[in-house]
Amino acid sequence: MIDTLISSKTRIKLLLKFFLNSTTTAYLRSLEEEFGESTNGIRLELNKFEKAGFLDSFLEGNKKLFKVNTKHPLFKDIHSMVMKLVGLDHIVDYVLQRIGDLEKVYLVGELSKGQDSGIIDLVLVGNNLNKTFLIEQIEKAEKKIDKKIRYVHYRSDEFDLTKIKEPGSFPLLIWSK
Repeated sequence: MIDTLISSKTRIKLLLKFFLNSTTTAYLRSLEEEFGESTNGIRLELNKFEKAGFLDSFLEGNKKLFKVNTKHPLFKDIHSMVMKLVGLDHIVDYVLQRIGDLEKVYLVGELSKGQDSGIIDLVLVGNNLNKTFLIEQIEKAEKKIDKKIRYVHYRSDEFDLTKIKEPGSFPLLIWSK
């Protein structure tokens, strides 16, 4: 859908990478491996984003790392657009707020790393969730956003954030009571 507005596949990948999870940092070679594209094309897009103020860069050793500029006036708008693009806005608005005593929702997996995926992996934290209703709503949401949704549920007293932190994982809090 967004590819009709933005013709550069690399630019779309960078938008997902940096604007979905604002804590993401990356350097050119890591993006080359992740995207499977040449460094020249990625470098051009990174430079355009940096020149426009959407990305900040800093040196760590001999690596130039990039991170989204959350102070940019358009950050919230672009972040919202990316959330809509991957369907997270629909999940938060129509599914998660109606399933019981939910306290927090974390996005994990490929999307939390800013990589486009056909699967949305969630960690739900809360008590007394209406799982029958949750499953019904997830099935409806999957049809609407054309993605699969997987979730793990923890009661509040058993939840430990370190349980969802694994190497290369970036748990992203997408909803909190």
